[in-house]
Amino acid sequence: MIDPKTFDDLAKRFTEALPSSFRQFQADMEKNIHAALQATFNKLDLVTREEFEVQQGVLARTRAKLEELEKQVAELEAKASIGKRRKSAEKSGETEGDG
Repeated sequence: MIDPKTFDDLAKRFTEALPSSFRQFQADMEKNIHAALQATFNKLDLVTREEFEVQQGVLARTRAKLEELEKQVAELEAKASIGKRRKSAEKSGETEGDG
């Protein structure tokens, strides 16, 4: 396998061996490709890394709050279930006593 440093050195030597017109062509192509990619990215309405990280934070806080609320709902449901059982037991006790 070729060492990446050796490969970079060969590429550099090759580029330096080219006539200046080819090097200018390469620079022009890089500028044109950069401009085309930039225009395409602008059309895609992409978010910045900072905006993405802010939204990640919002999502993490929302998930934590959701988990907290789910626990509260489970506790309330458990309490409601216990209350229903007590009322049911009281009603069945009243019916047995009346008979």
